[in-house]
Amino acid sequence: MSQAPEAQPSPPSVYHERQRLELCAVHALNNVLQQRLFSQEAADEICKRLAPDSRLNPHRSLLGTGNYDVNVIMAALQGLGLAAVWWDRRRPLSQLALPQVLGLILNLPSPVSLGLLSLPLRRRHWVALRQVGGIYYNLDSKLQAPETLGDEDGVRAFLTAALAQGLCEVLLVVTKEVEEKGCWLQSD
Repeated sequence: MSQAPEAQPSPPSVYHERQRLELCAVHALNNVLQQRLFSQEAADEICKRLAPDSRLNPHRSLLGTGNYDVNVIMAALQGLGLAAVWWDRRRPLSQLALPQVLGLILNLPSPVSLGLLSLPLRRRHWVALRQVGGIYYNLDSKLQAPETLGDEDGVRAFLTAALAQGLCEVLLVVTKEVEEKGCWLQSD
């Protein structure tokens, strides 16, 4: 008598928005939060609140296509009762208490191209990393699908490589309580 194969748990559903216009900050927020909570209109409203008397808003692209700065990300998270904590790149990543961190948002240099022609310019790009179902994922909106990073060692290796390239900034997305207690940081 043959036995039925053991049922394998289905992989977790991972929310992943793809890149549109210069909305990588909006995509990174939604990807790290694992749901669509922000839109271009919501980000533009945050920009207006941050610079209410400014004709040319310093927190977004002059063309109105996005390219939001860190202040927009931080205000969006604060509006949800969350916080963004800058990771000091001089610290060893072994001090990062990943179980206390909801997700990470990285700001990376990104090459500029026109079709197949690469230009000698660098723009900035926001990328989300998040654990879902015990597995960490790179949720870069420029990727076709989420990229599996694996466990804590995998995400630390990814962060090490990103920080080694230089000009990479890392924001830890945490609850207000974790921010206030500073428990996103562990001693070696």
